[in-house]
Amino acid sequence: MHDTKQISLGKQITYQILLLFITFVVMFPILWVVGMSFNASNSARPKEIIPSSISIEAYQKVMVQPTANPVTFAQLAMNSLLLAAGVAFCSVLIGVGAAYVFSRFKFTGREILMMAVVTVLMLPSIATVAPLFVLLNSVKIELGDISFNLRNSLFGVGLAMISGTLPFAIWNLKGYLDTIPKDLEEAALIDGANFNQVFFMIILPLARPALAVTFFLGFLSGWTEFALSWQFLTQPKNFTLAMALWNMTGQYSGDTKWSSFAAMSILLSVPVAVVYLMLQRQIVGGLTVGGVK
Repeated sequence: MHDTKQISLGKQITYQILLLFITFVVMFPILWVVGMSFNASNSARPKEIIPSSISIEAYQKVMVQPTANPVTFAQLAMNSLLLAAGVAFCSVLIGVGAAYVFSRFKFTGREILMMAVVTVLMLPSIATVAPLFVLLNSVKIELGDISFNLRNSLFGVGLAMISGTLPFAIWNLKGYLDTIPKDLEEAALIDGANFNQVFFMIILPLARPALAVTFFLGFLSGWTEFALSWQFLTQPKNFTLAMALWNMTGQYSGDTKWSSFAAMSILLSVPVAVVYLMLQRQIVGGLTVGGVK
């Protein structure tokens, strides 16, 4: 028989009260925003968590044209999706290759390069806005009839973001690849596999949890990115959802249509939750996939 420790009734009640308090603190802002989004009176008073008059007018307005700028919600969502997915994909694609090299190979300057990666991670992202602005502003792309300044484009913002997310991807993936036994690679090489087969058929399947986490964090950074987009972009057709959310605020709190602002906030958060749910299985269950095979 196993010894089990009995928790006294007083401790159980204390723990339950504490957990309920934590749940209330966490859920209160969410419930407030949800209630505000359905509030027909545009009120932002905390006591109106459950609005007296419910309406979906705020969602209808936001889905058509969130701000005074001549750009629809669909265009804003597509811009945000392209930026977030592009940043996440490029960070993982380049980062996993670089992380594997740092994890498995010894070469001249390895320590210096790793120190450079850590140094970039230590810098606040806002500190790189000025040099990136100057650098990208000096580059002009001309492809036939298409001509644009790299700074004033989603492509330029994506490059600027990748410069910040890539060091994290390398560092995060390297730490995970270090935990994968080298015996698996050596056994595959003895069986006749080449280095490409080892990387794509053994390392990548085992690294799926880390790849999923890195992709999700890169997607989250790109989806919610505001500072670089606000400083770089000037054309409404290139604006993102985060920029549109900021444009919905007025000079004073009374000038802001709070129901529309709350509805936009909820719509902005839904894709992130969807991506997390899509990757949750990989994060939890992908650790041992391919290990035995």
